[in-house]
Amino acid sequence: MGIFDYFKSKSQPSSASVAKDRLQIIVAHERSKRQQPDYLPQMQQEIIDVIRKYVQVDSKDVQIQLENIEDCSVLELNVTLPDQ
Repeated sequence: MGIFDYFKSKSQPSSASVAKDRLQIIVAHERSKRQQPDYLPQMQQEIIDVIRKYVQVDSKDVQIQLENIEDCSVLELNVTLPDQ
């Protein structure tokens, strides 16, 4: 192994390490989705239906997040209302 091979291996990660990093990201993403309750998408649709009784909004303008902090659950609802 020459001196240039030593620097080359440090500057570019191997395909195995890149694949490992990508897999860790995918697993973390799937775990975060798994922690959400099953009723959350239905709840989001029902909230959108109630809001649409008063204001026309698109489904993509409503975001719902559920966070578990210690022994407390926090439901965060963000609605982007249209300019009128």
